[in-house]
Amino acid sequence: MATNGEVLFLNTTTLLPSINTPPDSNALASKDHLCHDDSSPVVKAQTIDELHSLQKKRSVPTTPKTHHPDEDLQKLHLQSISASLASLTRETGPKVKSVKQQLDYLNPASLSTSDSALKFTHILYNLSPAELYEHAIKHEKGSFLTSSGAIATLSGAKTGRSPKDKRVVKDETTAAELWWGKGSPNIEMDEHTFLVNRERAVDYLNSLDCVFVNDQFLNWDSNNRIKVRIVSARAYHSLFMHNMCIRPTLEELQNFGNPDFTIYNAGQFPCNRYTNYMTSSTTINLNLSRREMVILGTQYAGEMKKGLFSLMHYLMPQRGILSLHSGCNMGRNGDVALFFGLSGTGKTTLSTDYNRFLIGDDEHCWSDAGVSNIEGGCYAKCLDLSPEKEPDIFNAIKFGTVLENVVFDEHSREVDYSDKSVTENTRASYPIEYIPNAKIPCVGPHPKNVILLACDAFGVLPPVSKLTLAQTMYHFISGYTALVAGTEDGIKEPQATFSACFGAAFIMLHPTKYATMLADKMRKYGTTAWLVNTGWCGGRYGVGSRIKLANTRRIIDAIHSGSLLKAEYKKTEVFGLEIPAAVDGVPSEILDPMNAWDDKEAYKETLKKLAGLFKKNFEVFANYSVGGESKLTEEILAAGPIF
Repeated sequence: MATNGEVLFLNTTTLLPSINTPPDSNALASKDHLCHDDSSPVVKAQTIDELHSLQKKRSVPTTPKTHHPDEDLQKLHLQSISASLASLTRETGPKVKSVKQQLDYLNPASLSTSDSALKFTHILYNLSPAELYEHAIKHEKGSFLTSSGAIATLSGAKTGRSPKDKRVVKDETTAAELWWGKGSPNIEMDEHTFLVNRERAVDYLNSLDCVFVNDQFLNWDSNNRIKVRIVSARAYHSLFMHNMCIRPTLEELQNFGNPDFTIYNAGQFPCNRYTNYMTSSTTINLNLSRREMVILGTQYAGEMKKGLFSLMHYLMPQRGILSLHSGCNMGRNGDVALFFGLSGTGKTTLSTDYNRFLIGDDEHCWSDAGVSNIEGGCYAKCLDLSPEKEPDIFNAIKFGTVLENVVFDEHSREVDYSDKSVTENTRASYPIEYIPNAKIPCVGPHPKNVILLACDAFGVLPPVSKLTLAQTMYHFISGYTALVAGTEDGIKEPQATFSACFGAAFIMLHPTKYATMLADKMRKYGTTAWLVNTGWCGGRYGVGSRIKLANTRRIIDAIHSGSLLKAEYKKTEVFGLEIPAAVDGVPSEILDPMNAWDDKEAYKETLKKLAGLFKKNFEVFANYSVGGESKLTEEILAAGPIF
């Protein structure tokens, strides 16, 4: 017995008899006859570290070294990455080391030496989703595995894009080519300020022990694809871009070479507010001459996606290729349809059709070869997501999917998609092949139909109308929908929203450039355009009723089948839209919006009000030069509302 705090150590060898095992033909007992398990061979490891090393094969699918014996090629690859991370004030880039390959690239001695020049920057190159999961969960607070297998992450203080903080370098070339001034999303900055921010981002990335590097592609059209390199500090960002860009094959990765465009995502580090052109601690900078993008002060991953989309809006038209913010699907007979529409118009819902193949949900190119998806994944909204409403998206949320800013049960890890405690802009990023009817590769022939979607809360646009080429240009440039906003006293009024080309925040050139390219391609390939209202009929919001989704789907089906081309048409007043007399399965009384209104005078007054909003919005485009003329053609201007 121990007393006065003394500790009594028991000599078990004197109290417990040893356990003896008699030798047999299958195993020999030790000299001391102590029991041991000899039912399976002993592992070939002397330490726990050796044991762990046996757990992982050296084969890594996305690491060129494993599948290519030429070490010189790997050195060149590391040299390329070092060049991407080079400071512009030093002669060479940093020393870089491939974590997997245990290779390194040491730059020749430079004239100046700094602390960052003395250290290695460890490169985590094109990691697999499983590896990125491990890094995110281990090192990034707010990253968790959910019950579906998807990884939940947080984007920090910014849960959406920051368009007012986006800057584009204005130089001699871009001054002449890009759209500047009133209505333009392009806010200028000079070359020097860009280089200051680039240096800040590169220095931050080089100060880290590890950085993630993704080498991937944009555009499924192999003749017009763009090589992109994304350098980032977070596993979340690397996995997001792994999903959203096109993933290279092993052979393509081995021969990737130098990128056509590079993103430096140092979003965890703020910009210097005292720097010229900076108005906050956030900045997204695009330099088209250097083919580089810098992100500071925001961790929202969507900035990378849309930054690359802006790049494609600049590069593709130079090749005669139209870049489009649209959904795209294809029928069993090869008939392709493009869907344009702002948030709330039903673009995602209507372009997702079990009877048709999905080419893409958001970004596309239209070349002389046909249509192609720019991306390798989908970026879907998650608010109120359910298997009943959007089964394909719901089922795509599994291992490999990134869930942004969602809320989940802390014990079961089940996601509550109705919870908007963090933000309403909850999102899911996943590879497009997670959609069962996705067409791989994501390419198709020339579109048969172009569908412009509008959720008209004023209730005066028809459920469907056939457009002329001039009307197509006018409504494409307008990019109209109407939102419903609540006021403090409970009165709700529709508010018109216009976004040029249905994606004004991302276009680089003047909207008429894209509109004329669209009309030229439609004329060349015999494409028909339609304006489809998914909003209200019989009165504005609060008076009329929302057009039933079943009726809209029947209209879309009639467009796909070609039967709507055979209908009889008449023109509406003011907007001059051609509306069909009948559509199979759709009540004829709603096809002419005036007939659906009980108060005809209220209809005419509301119609003129909306027409006035269209005219006012179009004023900013009216004096732009098209084809050498000083203004838009009279044909396009006449395609707008007249009253």
